[in-house]
Amino acid sequence: MIDECLVVEFSVTGDDCPLADASRKTGVTVDARPPQLRRDDNALLRFSAGDAADDLAAVLDADERIRYLHTSRTDGATNFRCLSKHPCVVHELTDAGFMAETLQYREGVERHTGAVVGHDVLQGVLAAAAETVGVSLERVSPLGSEDDDAVAQRWDLTSAQEVALRTALEMGYFEVPRSATASDVADELGISKSAFLERLHRGQATLFTQILQS
Repeated sequence: MIDECLVVEFSVTGDDCPLADASRKTGVTVDARPPQLRRDDNALLRFSAGDAADDLAAVLDADERIRYLHTSRTDGATNFRCLSKHPCVVHELTDAGFMAETLQYREGVERHTGAVVGHDVLQGVLAAAAETVGVSLERVSPLGSEDDDAVAQRWDLTSAQEVALRTALEMGYFEVPRSATASDVADELGISKSAFLERLHRGQATLFTQILQS
């Protein structure tokens, strides 16, 4: 029988990985999937950026640790794929028991969201991070708790989509006229405008499909 599973969110400072360096140099917010470590010790990175993505691409292209940089445009965002020869701190956290779901890099600060099995594992993950970087625990809650994803579970939304929709509603994004812009809501969420709009549109599509086709 496994221990309680916890949803955790923490910030990391002092990491010198390519994405952290690039976000620090350009001021561009990077939304990334957890990197995949290959047998040759190269990490496959997949991430996206909205504004000033060309500046981000230029910095990464000049970074000797990055290889095979590829970009594509979808829904107002630039998607990136590349290999990194530099180890990411998230690999050490994974070895300690962290199950990463999303990573965000903003002006050199990383925000990691994922899950751990039990408080003992959580302490081990934080200790592993603290050996090489600065780490600050931002949020801990039981997986599937009533205050965490109740709406998301009911309507088959992701946690990120539910938070984006709720924040937009609370800030008056859906009012006529609007009390907040997409950029305002994105800033409140700490993500890029394009990332917010993607979560919003996907969440709305899921809701409308269930409501109108029921």
